[in-house]
Amino acid sequence: MNRKLLLISNSTMAGEAYLGWPQAYIADFLKNEKVQKVTFVPYAGVGLSEESLTASYDVYTDRVREVFSAMGFEIESVHQAANPVEMVQQAESIAVGGGNTFHLVAKMHETGIMQAIKEKAGNGTPYMGWSAGSNVACPTLMTTNDMPIIQPQSFNCLGLLPFQINPHYLDANPEGHGGETRQQRIEEFLVVNRQMKVLGLREASLLFVEGPLMKLLGSRPMRLFSFGNEPQEFEPGADLSHLL
Repeated sequence: MNRKLLLISNSTMAGEAYLGWPQAYIADFLKNEKVQKVTFVPYAGVGLSEESLTASYDVYTDRVREVFSAMGFEIESVHQAANPVEMVQQAESIAVGGGNTFHLVAKMHETGIMQAIKEKAGNGTPYMGWSAGSNVACPTLMTTNDMPIIQPQSFNCLGLLPFQINPHYLDANPEGHGGETRQQRIEEFLVVNRQMKVLGLREASLLFVEGPLMKLLGSRPMRLFSFGNEPQEFEPGADLSHLL
């Protein structure tokens, strides 16, 4: 698969500007591919406006456009296209934003862009996602952290990777909370899906994928889960190509 992926755990760190910490990685990724225009998918952005979902997509697109414009890139959004599939098919690059993964996947299937992006990104069009946008690069959405506010046609996603990502991975529960830890939730998934691996992608970290090569970037280690094995830790800069 001729994939070129930048899969970011989170868009914002406390006290930083929106898309602040990964901005240099994003700029390098797009400039190396000589991209000028980015096709944005805002469907995870629910509740950014009280008026309507469309208004929420407008707010989200404007927020992303402000950041990308400052880096010298143009943004177009699939929600403003008469034919979203055609826009994807003609895209120079694709960015899928974070938010609610269930809503994102529902809209991607409904509009037909799930298959269109799978074909484009699988054939080498640069793809980036953060949070939910990283989750949908996986075979399914089943390792998202989000509430199922809508039922998609299918849990199946882009399948650009042979493993699952858990974005925003946390090592412990907040003090006083009696629910399961993130590790326990992932281990539940692995009991039912024993052949799958899950990458716990902590905040301030990302995966860079180019063809058969994959590297962990950012400032925090990653945790790898597989059924029946103790979790493994990988430090920033680690070559993770063997997982592809």
